[in-house]
Formats: sequence, structure tokens, C-alpha cells
Amino acid sequence: MKAQVRAGHSAVLPRTTHDRCPEIERGEGVWLYGADGREVLDACSGGAGVACLGHGVRQLVDAAAEQADRVSYVYNHHFTNRPQEKLAARLLEVAAPEMARVRFVSGGSEANETALRLARSYHVERGDEERWRVASPAPSYHGATLGALGLSGNPELRSPYEEYLSPHPHLDAGAWRSDASGEALLDELDRVLADAGPQTLAAFVCEPVCATNLPGHSPPERFWEGLAERRSRHRFLICLNEVVTGIGRTGSWFAYRDLPVVPDIVTVGTGLGGGYAPLAATLCRGHVYEAIAHGSREFEHGHTWDGAPLSCAVGLAALEYIEEHDLVQRVAARGPALRAEVERAVSGNSIVGAVRGRGFLIGVELVDPRDGSSPLPDELDAASLLFRTAIDRGLLVAAARTGLDGRACEGVLLAPAYTAGDDELAEMVGRLASALADAESELAATLAAPGEGT
Repeated sequence: MKAQVRAGHSAVLPRTTHDRCPEIERGEGVWLYGADGREVLDACSGGAGVACLGHGVRQLVDAAAEQADRVSYVYNHHFTNRPQEKLAARLLEVAAPEMARVRFVSGGSEANETALRLARSYHVERGDEERWRVASPAPSYHGATLGALGLSGNPELRSPYEEYLSPHPHLDAGAWRSDASGEALLDELDRVLADAGPQTLAAFVCEPVCATNLPGHSPPERFWEGLAERRSRHRFLICLNEVVTGIGRTGSWFAYRDLPVVPDIVTVGTGLGGGYAPLAATLCRGHVYEAIAHGSREFEHGHTWDGAPLSCAVGLAALEYIEEHDLVQRVAARGPALRAEVERAVSGNSIVGAVRGRGFLIGVELVDPRDGSSPLPDELDAASLLFRTAIDRGLLVAAARTGLDGRACEGVLLAPAYTAGDDELAEMVGRLASALADAESELAATLAAPGEGT
């Protein structure tokens, strides 16, 4: 794009200080328009899986304006409001009938931070104060706040802040990535329990389908069955991070509803506000809530915009829009074909190791073409190269880079809006295949250069 803002010429504190950032002026459906008028096909719902209903949905814009005209904000510690109450009740009725209570927050990191605090509170209320450790897989990502970052099994993200982070245990990255049976993962969980002491474990946290780490990966069913068995035996909680997968992304309201286990706590984020308001939530089952209600009767945790009427009104409108247009069913019906179309389009590309995913969450793993399985050399930063190549072809995808056994496992994520039409999905797949072909050629040339890629 020509209309770009240089980091050095901006008053914004950017993520990277050496890049130019394209300026997006408006969006319509699954298309984004740059300040220079260039069109970008949005295959990742705004870049983070958030704009799951597409851009410019009048129903959600009107809901925000109408609520802002009434009251946009009151502090959740002092007041409740009708949009919050209606959204909580409707969310439990439609999407998560196994859950009992909802706490609304602003984003996924806050939701996972709330889950962490809630799991600890549950055990303290029951007089089991020794339980504070939280196990999770490596790799994994659960948020940018320090509590959530402490759960994340990604050394590249954690390394500058280790002194601030709790020493939570993590399952081995190799087992999480490659165990097809689930037994090696269960052995890893047993090792973590033995090392930490099962009496100290408060919770196990993971994504049912991975997003930014190992995009599209999901553990086998035997792991979930074994996890439920160990929960019963050792009395820890299961917390599922569905910040990305919740609200229809994988073809069901929550991905856990397709698993042989019901979590005690589940978080949701990106799709809850449809991309029209910052909104996420932490949901819990009845026994978690009752421990507090029959104990201290206080859950001392919260953020400024928790349950704000403006955000919740938009969330309610998004939920209604999804229901009215049968979008969860649309994703469930169209998802398998979308994955198959991606597989066909990229077959034969030497840098593609695997295509994974469920519903409208599709991950493409990148590998070293010299052996077809190893991660590419770190210094090539292949995921970023593919992101730039896709943008050059007018396609927005998400690059994924995960620290794995001392190397970077890289991939790309497709998470299109649920409203994307068949022709638009086909165009996304075609542009992705072309971008991967371009990246393959560039990486092959780099690896063939003397002294490169060793």
C-alpha cells in the first residue's frame, strides 16, 4: 500500500519501531480499503479473528448508537444494566447451557486473567489454599497481561519478563504438537502433576483448537478423556481458553461442546462483540460460583469496562445477528469443504507441512523444504515473509510464530468472517496459494545461496 504511516513519524507507540503500517480507511463485508483506495480481502476477520460478522453491519452500528444515546458506561462495581443482564442470560441459554455465570470484560487477556483469579479463588474458598499452580501446554498463548503471560508456554514471548511471571509448569512442546494418540500427552500431564505435586495444581488451561500457536491444531479425543479422569482424581479445574474459538468460529457455539469433557471455566473473546465493541467474557459452572457464594461472597477482581452497557448492547446485537442468519450452522456446514479447498490449493508446495483446523479456523504450517518436516531457520522469519507476500496480493492473513524446542515453528492462519460468500472464500484460497508459491520461491532461493539457511 502507498498510504502507510512510518513508525518514526507517528505519535503512536507501535509494536515495531522500524516498520511502516498501512492505513485502513474503511471496511465493507470481507473487504478492507486503504487510504489510497487499494482493496484487501480480509481472510482473518480484521487480522485477529475479531470481525467475525464482516465490516459495516448496520444492525450492530445502530445498536451501539442507540445504547450510547441512553447510557454508554456505568461502573460494574456499583451498578448493573439491562444489556449486561440480557446478554449474560442469552449467552448461557443459547451458547453455553452447561455454564452458570458470566463476567464480561474488555478483551481476551482480561478474560484469561479473570479465569486465573477465579480458579485460585475457588480453591481458597474451599480451604484448599495450597493449590495455586496452573499447568498449560508449550507452546501456548493466553494473553499479554502478566498473569496470563505466565500461563503462556511460549519462551519468545516470556523471556523479557520472566522475573515478573509465576513459575507455572508446561507440558512438553513436542508431545503437544505431534502426539496422535493422546497417550504421550497424558504421560506429560502425569509428569507435570508428579513434579509440581498434584495437591498444588489449581487448574489446567489450554485451547481446544489452537489459534496463534500451532494454528488449527487440536489434541486427540483420548487426551480430553484422560484429562477429565485426572480432574476427578486430583481435583483441579479445567479452564478452556476459547477467546478465538468461541461464538461459532469452529462450527459450534463453543468448541468444548464437541469434546468429551465440560470445562469448569471457559473464556471467550474475539467474536463476542463481532468487531464492533471491545468485549470478552469468563464463564463458569455452578460449583465454581457456589464456592464463592457460600464462602466469602466476594470475587475481588475487575476491570474498568467490565459489563459496560455499550459493549454489552453490541454483544447482544451480535448474538442476535448470528442467530438470525444461522451463522454457526453456516460455519459448521462450510468449514470441512474450506479446509479441503485449502489442502488442494497448497498441495505440492514444498514449504507447506500440514493443513489443520475446524470450521472457519484453518492453519497452514510452514516447514523447511529441504526435508519437508523441520521448522525453517529462525533468521528467515518465514511467517512474516508470507504475511507480506499475502498483503502484496491483496490478502490479509495472520502470521503465527511459536517458540518450539529452541526453534520457531511457523505458520499462517485463516479465520474469515462467518458471512463470507463461497466466491469470496474461493478467492481467499486462491490468493493464499499464490502467496505461498511466491514465498516458496523466495525461500528456496535464500536457502540455496552459499552460507544461507544453515
